[in-house]
Amino acid sequence: MILRGATLIDGTGAPPVRDRAVVITDRRIVDVVADRLPRDGTVLDLGGRTLLPGLINCHVHLCLAGDADPSRTLADESYAATVVNAVVRAQRTVEAGVTTVRDLGGREYAEIAVRDGVRVGRIPGPRILCAGRAVCITGGHGWRMLGRQADGPDDLRRAVREQLRAGADVIKLIATGGVMTPGVDPRAAQLTLEELRAGVDEAHRARRRAAAHAMADEGIAWCLDAGIDTIEHGVFLTEALATRMATQGTALVATLIAPHAIVEGGLAAGIPEFAVTKSVALRERHLESFRLALRAGVTIAAGTDAGTPLNPHGSIVPELALMVAAGMAPLQAVRAATSVAAQVLGIAAETGSIAPGLAADLIAVEGDPATDIKALDAIRLVVADGRTVLSRL
Repeated sequence: MILRGATLIDGTGAPPVRDRAVVITDRRIVDVVADRLPRDGTVLDLGGRTLLPGLINCHVHLCLAGDADPSRTLADESYAATVVNAVVRAQRTVEAGVTTVRDLGGREYAEIAVRDGVRVGRIPGPRILCAGRAVCITGGHGWRMLGRQADGPDDLRRAVREQLRAGADVIKLIATGGVMTPGVDPRAAQLTLEELRAGVDEAHRARRRAAAHAMADEGIAWCLDAGIDTIEHGVFLTEALATRMATQGTALVATLIAPHAIVEGGLAAGIPEFAVTKSVALRERHLESFRLALRAGVTIAAGTDAGTPLNPHGSIVPELALMVAAGMAPLQAVRAATSVAAQVLGIAAETGSIAPGLAADLIAVEGDPATDIKALDAIRLVVADGRTVLSRL
C-alpha cells in the first residue's frame, strides 16, 4: 500500500513536507519516497490531508471508566464487566488515532489480557504496554483501586516480581499521595527512598522501565535518587528538581488534563468532594511545574491519565491543547505524543515516527496540526500496526 497526496509530519520535529509517499509492505514502513504514481501497489490518495505517526498516550488506565466516580464504578462492576469495558475503551482509543498506550495500573491484569488480544489481532486496539498493579505502601495512594500494597524493600521486590510474573512491560511505583484516594495528601511522600531503590532495581534488572506516580517534591527527589525513568504528574516540581531531571534524562508525563477535568466538572458533575478539593488546590501549581520543566529542558512525553473523572479514553488532544496553552509549540506537542513518547517508553525502534523499518502506525487528519493542535481530532484514517482500523476518506 502506498499513501500519497498528503503533507507529511514525520514525528521527529522536522518541518512538514509535501510530495512524499509512504510505502507499506507486510505491516511495516519500507520507504518514504518522492510522491510519484507507482507502477505496483494499492495507492491511497489522502487528498491534501496531513499524515503523521500514530499518537502515543503514555498514561492510561483501561480498567477505569472516566466517569464522575471511577473508583465506585470499578467497585460495583464485576470483573467480567471490567474486561469487556476495557476492550471497548481500547477500540475507542485506537479509532481516535492513538496507536500506542502505556497502562499504568489495572484490575487483576484485565488490561494485560486486552494487550495480548490486540497483539494477536483478535480485537482492535492500540499497542499496549502494561504495568499490572501499581505498587504502593499499605493504605497509600491507589490501594483501593489499582494497587498492590507493600512495605519495606524486601516486600517491594516481591511486589515487583509479582507484576513481572503476570507479564508487566513496565513497573509503576506510587511514590507520593494523590488526588483519587481519600485521606492521603498529594504533598506527602509515601514510599521511602530504600523502597524506591529496591523497586527500581528489580525493574531494571528485569530490563523493564520504572514509572513513579510522584506529586510531592520530596517524593520526586527520592525517585530521582533511586534512578526512576519517568515522573508521572510532577505537580510540586521545583526549579532544582527540574534541572536534575533534565541532567539525569528523567522524563515527565504531566497529565495536565486530569486535575483540569476534575475542577471543570466539580461537585455538580458528581465527582467526590475530596477529589475536587485536592484538584482545586493543585491545578495552577501543576501548570507552573510543567512550565518549569519546559524551561529546564526536561524530556516531556504526553499522557492523559485516561479513566480518571471526566477524563475519558480516546483522544489525547485535550492534553496536548493544555500543553500548548502552557507554552509548548504545536509541533513540539506532536513530538511529545510521537517520537519523544516512543523514546521514553523504550520503543523508538518500533514506532513513534515515519521512517523505513518501523511499524506502520499512521494517522491522517484534516488541517495542519503544526499550527493548530486541535486538527489532530479531525481523524480520517488510522493504520495501527499495519492494519487499517478506521477510514473516513
